[in-house]
Formats: sequence, C-alpha cells, structure tokens
Amino acid sequence: MAKTVSVALIGQGFMGRTHSNAWGQVPKFFKPPRMPVMHTVAGLPEEDPGAFAKQWGWQNASTDWKSLVKCEEIDLVDVVTPNYMHAPVAEAALAAGKSCSCEKPISSTLKGAREMAQAAKQAKVKTFVWYNYRRCPAVALAHQLVKQGRIGKVRHVRAVYLQDWAGESVPLVWRFDKKLAGSGSLGDLAAHIIDMTRFVTGAEITEVSGAITETFIKQRALPTGMAGGKIADSGGKASAAKMGKVTVDDAVLFLARFAGGAVASFEAARQATGNQNRNGFEINGTKGSLRFNFERMNELEFYDAAADRAVQGWAPIMVTHGGDHPYVDAWWPDAHIIGYEHGFTNMAYDILRVLAGQKPIVPIPDFQDAYQTQRVLEAVSLSAKNRCPIKLSEVK
Repeated sequence: MAKTVSVALIGQGFMGRTHSNAWGQVPKFFKPPRMPVMHTVAGLPEEDPGAFAKQWGWQNASTDWKSLVKCEEIDLVDVVTPNYMHAPVAEAALAAGKSCSCEKPISSTLKGAREMAQAAKQAKVKTFVWYNYRRCPAVALAHQLVKQGRIGKVRHVRAVYLQDWAGESVPLVWRFDKKLAGSGSLGDLAAHIIDMTRFVTGAEITEVSGAITETFIKQRALPTGMAGGKIADSGGKASAAKMGKVTVDDAVLFLARFAGGAVASFEAARQATGNQNRNGFEINGTKGSLRFNFERMNELEFYDAAADRAVQGWAPIMVTHGGDHPYVDAWWPDAHIIGYEHGFTNMAYDILRVLAGQKPIVPIPDFQDAYQTQRVLEAVSLSAKNRCPIKLSEVK
C-alpha cells in the first residue's frame, strides 16, 4: 500500500483556506496511516492560484482542473468550488478513478447529488463530504452517547443554525445566486444541522412539513472583484450603481419527523442579528438530553434523568480530555481549547484513515450519505413551495 496520498484541491476562497490548513496540519498533530502530499491547487486565472499555492503550501498551481483530475500522480481530488461546480468536478474525478472529497452540500441540485452518488457507486472508489461539524469533539461525543443509550429513546430534536453576516451592505456574492449556490440559508446552513442531527440520533428524517422560506433583501449591489477568503468577501468593492436580484432564501424554518417517532424543528438564517455562528441542537430522550452550541464548541451539555432527582440538572462537559473525548488527544493538554479549523483537520485525519483501510473515529459521510441530506433539502423546498407535508419516500 502506498504510504502517501497526493491531493489536488479544486477551488480556493474561504473553503480553500480551511482545507489547505487541514492538509498541512494533519501530519503535524496526528499520525495518519498515509501521509498527505499537497500536490496541486487549481483556480481561475484571476484568482492567482500561484500566489495561493505559495501561501498555503501547495507544490504546484494550475488553472486547468479538467487535466488535473486526470493526472496520474493525483490520488484524491478535493472539491471546494461553489456548489454548482461540485458535480462536474467530482464526476470527472470519479471517471478518472480518483477518490474524491467534496464540500457541502454535495450539489446545488437533487439531480446533481443523485448523479454524484451513482457515479461514486459505479466507480467503486472512496468518497467523502466535508460535514466538518461531525468532527467537533462535543458533537462526536454526543453521537457516541446516543449510540450507547445514555439518553434512551429520542423523542424531540430542535436544531438551529443562525448567523448575522448577510446585511444590506454585503454585495451579491455567489451565495445569493440560485444558479451558483442552489439555495441560501437552506443549503448553506440547514444542510449542516440536518446532517448533524442525522449523525447524532442515528435516525433518518421521514417527513418534512410546515416549511417556510423568506428573502428579506431582494436586491444587492453587484461585486467588482473575485471571491476572497471570507464568507461574504467579494475580493473587491460593491458597485453603488449596479444592482442584482437575490434568488435564494435568507431564512428557512421547518418541522420534521424522524424514523423511530421523534419529532423535530429546524431553523436557519443568515440575518439573525446577534448570532455570530450559533450552530446547535437539543436532543431530548427518555433517559436524558444533550445540548450543543458551536459558539461554545468545547462544551457539550448533558442532562442525566437517571440521576437522583435532587441533583438532576444540565451539566456542562468540557470536551477537552484526551483519551476520553474524540480527537482531543492529538491536540493540546487538557482544557486547552480548540477552534473552528480543528474540525477540518480531524476530518482530514479520518479521510486518510479510510483511504488506508481503517475505520474513522466516528462515521464519515460519503456521497451516498450526503445524498440523503440533499433529499431532505429538496423536501423542504417542496414543502415551502406547495405549502404541504412531504414524505421523504416521495423524494428520489
């Protein structure tokens, strides 16, 4: 078995930075069974892939992703493009026999996601989707506690992902264009909490109802430059004279049912003032409950209903103890907290484990798994459009 994995990164921007950091950091903190080689980054000429490669440690730079994914030296193609390009790049990589990792949501459309999952099945190679919040130690611990039966049968799920960055001053970057993104807060944020609750509960969503979406800002100033390294960074200034139509949602809310009988509510918004990155859930079971908020990502709250009633209460667990909490032993001494970027590095480690034939620390989503989340996104869209419940069995 080869001792290295040569990685090609397709795309730059915000996610390009996070993935580049992960591939560079993973051999410094973990002992992966196969070592990553940061072979080549590909981007548009105006993005200056050469400068990006130099800053982030890639050995080569390219503006021709179609040739790059066929390169015999490449083992893994990592896709961080805007959503509409996920399917074309991933399918080309799979056709070339490459393993492929892809940012979320897996595609901008259900059709694209279905085709990606089918292509992966036919290619018989490993695929991965960067639902990185699974790799937060607190979320991974929640998954383990539910699997161990510590909270009993799950009855209620409440999940939110609230941000407030998308004010009127933000230009019409690709995230506000349906042709490029597929959807707004639905695919950008709700996809994360759908995947996260599926992962933690171990159950699938069977029905969506009561969905509503809203676009508060109908038009935005057109950007004058390329996307930069932040969520809403256009790489230039907004044009005061030229405006464009926003074609995605700013906020989405919906109800759902899980297999096994649990009921759920979901809410995602990019203009929830005062919420910087509130990504979290509360899961109530017959024996206890769990609560997580990414703004306090090193904590998981646990309510043990089996304890004496006199001492029952929400207990904050500082999920920073190596050996007891997933991934932590690779990082810092106990109670020396980790941050956003560490989830990506943990993900890179698990990808390398799987490529070496080992199991990940906790389950890692492949294209087929991510397609199930995409089916839920489609059900929400249909429910909001038609104002009716949608069973997942109707969404193929």
